[in-house]
Amino acid sequence: MWMKETWKHGFVKADGIRMHYVTQGKGKLLLLLHGFPDFWYVWRFQIPELANHFRVVAPDLRGCNETDKPEGVDEYRLNLLAGDILGLIRALGER
Repeated sequence: MWMKETWKHGFVKADGIRMHYVTQGKGKLLLLLHGFPDFWYVWRFQIPELANHFRVVAPDLRGCNETDKPEGVDEYRLNLLAGDILGLIRALGER
């Protein structure tokens, strides 16, 4: 079942950018990372079912949807993208 009303939208500062995410559920953290050029909404059908077992977090990655969009190709290097995810995990209070 698709339960949009239970999604919670939030923002964190992660690795110097403002990152948007959607979350639902409780328990161990499960990150759902979209590809390019998608955004969190690509997971809309999986989130409710997974949220029965996990704390699901689906962020908008750097440059996508409601997350900051730094200018320049150098702002999208893999080490920065990975740093964003690590920053998100820490901002959510996880290790």
